[in-house]
Amino acid sequence: MARFQRGSLRIESRKNGENWVLRYFVTRHSDGRRVEHKIPIGLVHDFPTESAAWAEVEREHLQLNEPDFKPRITFAHLAQHFMTHELGEQTETADPKSHTTIAGYKRILKNRCIDRWGKRTALSLQPLEIEQWLKALKRDEGLANPTLDKIRRVMSLVFKHGQRHGLIPRNQESNPMRFVRCKTTSSYEAMILTPRQAFDLLMHLQEPERTLTLLASATGLRISECLGLQWQDVDFEQSKIHVRRTWTCGQIGVPKSKSSHAPVPLHSLLAEFMQAWKNTTPYSQPGDWVFASFKCKGKQPRVANMLVEYHLRPAAVKAGVLAKYDKVRFGFHNLRHSLASFLVRSKTDPKTVQALLRHSDVKTTLQLYAHSISDDRMAAQGQVLEAILKSSSTAVN
Repeated sequence: MARFQRGSLRIESRKNGENWVLRYFVTRHSDGRRVEHKIPIGLVHDFPTESAAWAEVEREHLQLNEPDFKPRITFAHLAQHFMTHELGEQTETADPKSHTTIAGYKRILKNRCIDRWGKRTALSLQPLEIEQWLKALKRDEGLANPTLDKIRRVMSLVFKHGQRHGLIPRNQESNPMRFVRCKTTSSYEAMILTPRQAFDLLMHLQEPERTLTLLASATGLRISECLGLQWQDVDFEQSKIHVRRTWTCGQIGVPKSKSSHAPVPLHSLLAEFMQAWKNTTPYSQPGDWVFASFKCKGKQPRVANMLVEYHLRPAAVKAGVLAKYDKVRFGFHNLRHSLASFLVRSKTDPKTVQALLRHSDVKTTLQLYAHSISDDRMAAQGQVLEAILKSSSTAVN
């Protein structure tokens, strides 16, 4: 019986050829009987000797004498368990995730990770081979560093979930993602509009796209937050707009963070445009969507990507902001970046800019959203040159 503490190897014929198979016995809970289980290790062609097959058993961490041993747990099994228990119904104790986050995680796992690693034993994955895979995705498909890092983080969550549920051992070595290196910096820099460009853009839009674009430009509201507005959220008397929900991917969601729930000011100039649209739209009741879809008879808001494709980008081309066949990324979020850049350039207190954009951390405001314009850099360089040359002329005299 001692020999089954480690299990035993034997060769069996299968469809793909001669295979090494690890045999071991476990006690069946239903009736207490000892039953035999088998785990395929690999082809005899790949492991010509029994010692080579045992080395593969050790490499895949199949120590049968460990009390927490689980039969071969594949990465696909871990990922499916993660999607079922972490990305299924959200409980009060669970970390709440938006439907867009859930959809993004599932898309990464199904389209990327399971396709590549699903059949592999989870504990056999090695950090360096995962790094090479990520580098290949960047080289062959042009994926950006932040996208690759997101793939790495989602895979890490899968392994942590497996450890939490006891599917794999709770030690560092059982989560290879802890040792995977991946750059996170992006070369992308958002296109910034000047106030003049924003005005020209507005002049090439009709209603309600003009009011929607002005709203996003002046408040810094995300497009999902703009489309999630109902008239009851627009407080004309108190001059503020309440951010209570979002509209993304055909579903109602919650604002991105606690800070995102904060109301935004409604300036009298913007209020005039909002009031004019309210007087025009047939959907002006408190519970109606501010930017309701006419096609859906007001039952749901407009669709963001359609607004960009059929209205915002064409208007940007007509205004000379974009070239006709320019493939540069451009959408409503550029208006949010533009607002932050304009306010920072205007020497507005960074904390005020942070509050307007509803960022949790002022670093996000200054590092990601406050873009410097070439004119500013030129002026700054001029100041340095003037100071240097002035000092030089003083020294000569």
